Amino acid sequence: QTGCCYGLPQIQLRPQYPKLPHDGKADINKERTGSCQKYYETYSQKHLTGGIMACWCTHSICYGFHCIPVGEGRNDVFSAIITRWPKAPSRVVYDFACALGPYCWSREPEFFADTQFLIDGFHAPGHTKCSPAAFLKTYSAVNAELTHINSSAAECGNSGMTRIQKSVSYMGQTWAILYCWAFISVWNWMQILGLYKKAGELL
Repeated sequence: QTGCCYGLPQIQLRPQYPKLPHDGKADINKERTGSCQKYYETYSQKHLTGGIMACWCTHSICYGFHCIPVGEGRNDVFSAIITRWPKAPSRVVYDFACALGPYCWSREPEFFADTQFLIDGFHAPGHTKCSPAAFLKTYSAVNAELTHINSSAAECGNSGMTRIQKSVSYMGQTWAILYCWAFISVWNWMQILGLYKKAGELL
């Protein structure tokens, strides 16, 4: 009924920031999306329709998802984290992390103080005007441990979700949410079984 389905319980409502212009609203113009031209061209100019936004771990296991009425924006990611994570993640890998980082820090600087917002390698080539500080590969060059991060985990998971895209398009919201929940539950179980299998092969 709420359009949200997360394994993590909601611990608070999304805070409001009345002194920040356009807070909580969709990124519909260039002024609201910051300096990243790729972000503006992808999300603002094309007027993307809604769907669901899912949060994934680096093993392509889905933490949960929620419905979005228009194209995915910074507020969707921010709201998911701030309302359900008791402690901010140490790293958030996102295709538009260059815009997400400032968005989160300007609203909850203490909560996100130790969080790195990084663009994955797959989407990095399109960010021609963004600072190197926004790219995962920049940090991987000096920290070998980061090279083991599967930065395409979310892309893999989202790609898997396209299998049910057509079926969901014919459903009302209630049935669509249930269908997505069932699919993701099976998906997560298969990913976990795969991890156990790999662990067994290493023993």
